[in-house]
Order: sequence, then structure tokens, then C-alpha cells
Amino acid sequence: MGKPEPTQHPEDGVELLRSKLSEWFAHNGKDYPWRQTQDPWAILVSEIMLQQTTVSSVISNRRFERFLEEFPNLESIAKAAEPTILKAWEGLGYYNRVRNLQKTAQQILKEYGGQFPVDTQSLEALPGVGRYTAGAVSSFAFNQPSPIVDSNIARVISRLFDSHRPIDSSAGQKFLWQKATMLLDKHAPRLFNSAIMELGQTLCSPQTPHCHHCPIRSFCLSKQPELLPIKKPRKKTISIEEHAFFHQIGQKVLLAQGTDTRRKGFWHFPLRKESEYAHLKPIKVSRYSITHYRVTLYLYHQKPASLQEGEVYHPINQLSRLPIASPIRKLLEQML
Repeated sequence: MGKPEPTQHPEDGVELLRSKLSEWFAHNGKDYPWRQTQDPWAILVSEIMLQQTTVSSVISNRRFERFLEEFPNLESIAKAAEPTILKAWEGLGYYNRVRNLQKTAQQILKEYGGQFPVDTQSLEALPGVGRYTAGAVSSFAFNQPSPIVDSNIARVISRLFDSHRPIDSSAGQKFLWQKATMLLDKHAPRLFNSAIMELGQTLCSPQTPHCHHCPIRSFCLSKQPELLPIKKPRKKTISIEEHAFFHQIGQKVLLAQGTDTRRKGFWHFPLRKESEYAHLKPIKVSRYSITHYRVTLYLYHQKPASLQEGEVYHPINQLSRLPIASPIRKLLEQML
């Protein structure tokens, strides 16, 4: 069964399009925890959390609720120690996100007296807040007529207008934001933005769009929606090897605190140069991916010749309190 033919251009029937989409969402929209609040702090947390984490992962592990239980407001995270916020974000990856959340809280307290700015221009000036996140907070928390474009909305718009511009190009982004602004229901922006995003998450899915069930199918100009959107070629994966030592003394294990960009603030197995491990046989080989890196970690059961700066023996019963990246924590638990 082929895709239904369009009967109207989306720009010519925009009011009917908005109505059909909103009506569909009223009956089919999911009741996510972040949709049950208009608190700008909670909405900001959800948007930052969902940037690089799937909805299903956030829901199944109650990550959103658990984070807000520990940091329910700006004041609570603004004064927290970095290891505490990193531990609360553990498993979500891209840890600069939570660092920026803390900086944002501190800036709002300092510059706005603890009151969130409403307009997108002021919101975009906050650490780690881009155009999409600013629009999301403005529309979802304050019901301001601010358009948003995430990956789901980009997919809907590309198919709706049969756009073959790469969505991650300057021209593609300009087109998407223009159309998002044009489509937006200025009288009900919170509802409309939620609805078009939900459509992209569900019926207008990446590989197998369910066009015959789509509430705005009569406006969709794409003939082959499964081929859209188009993206520029992906960044190549970089393979790296790391060699680390595992050493335990009684009920303590040796860990090093990261200082580089990828591991800053997180504890990991102490790394060593080839001269120290060349004669050894690894007891464990672990492979994991982080951003565009593919890491192969060789672990040796060996006491380092000498400790380096930032390396400490930690009591095993206190490891749960330390910020440790998920692949390393899993491997550490296997070794212990």
C-alpha cells in the first residue's frame, strides 16, 4: 500500500493542519513526567537530559525523577560539589551537560534573582542552552510562541515539504526553522510543539513511517518519506587503545581521577605507558563506544611501579559514591 497522495499544500492549509495535529495529540499524546509540569527548571533538566539519551532510557530508569529528587531547584544544584552532580548524572554520558546545568543555575540566581528568563534570546545566553532548548523552555514552561526543531521535528518538516536539504547543513537548518516558525500555532505553542514532536517520535518514525495513520497525511508532499531526512556523511569513528592497571589492597582499589576532556572529574583505572605493560598479559579486554570513539581497554592485574598525581586507593564499600563512567563501573564490578 503506497503513501497517500497530498490534497493540500501545508502552507495553504496551515490552520487545518494545526487543528488536525492538535486533535490527534489530545487523544494520543504520551503523559511523560516532564509534561506534567510547567516548572522551567524541571523542563530545562528534561530537555538537557534528552539531548543525548533516549526517552525510553530516561523513563525506564526514572532518571529524570531521581535527578530532580536530588536537585529540585536552582539553589540545590548551584551549591553542589562537582563529584555530586557527576554521580547524579552517571550513566547518561556527555557530562558537560550537567556541568552546564549547574553553571546555568548559578547564572540565573546571580543575574535574574532566581527567576528564569522567558524570552529565547536571554535563554540562549545561558551555558549549554542552544536555540532548540531555549525554544523548548520558553514554549513548554511559559507558553510563549517560540518554535523548536529537534531531530523528530526535523524529520516531520523534511517529509511534509519534501525537502532534500541536509538537515545538518546551514541551508537545511535555515529551512527547518523557517517552516517551524510558519507552522507554529501562536495561540497554543505549548500544545503544538508537543504535538509535532510526538508525531515525529511515533507515526513519523525514521525507517517505517505509518503514513496511513498520520493526522496530517493529506498535507505531506513527500513521495518517499522513508528516504528523508537527508544528512551529511557521518563523522568517522576513531578507534583508540588504552592500557590500565587493576590493583587491590585489602578492601581498597586503586583509581585515578580523570583530567582530560573525555574523563574530567571521573574515576577510572590508572593508565600506563607501553614500557610498564609490554611484558604483561591482560586479564581483561573491554570494548565500548563513547561519542565517536571506539575504545579498546586492556586491563592488567598489576601494582604500578609508582603512583601518579590523582591516583588514590578507594575503599570498595564507598565506590558507589564516586562518579565513574558506566563502562568502567561495570568492568570494576566484574573485577571485584
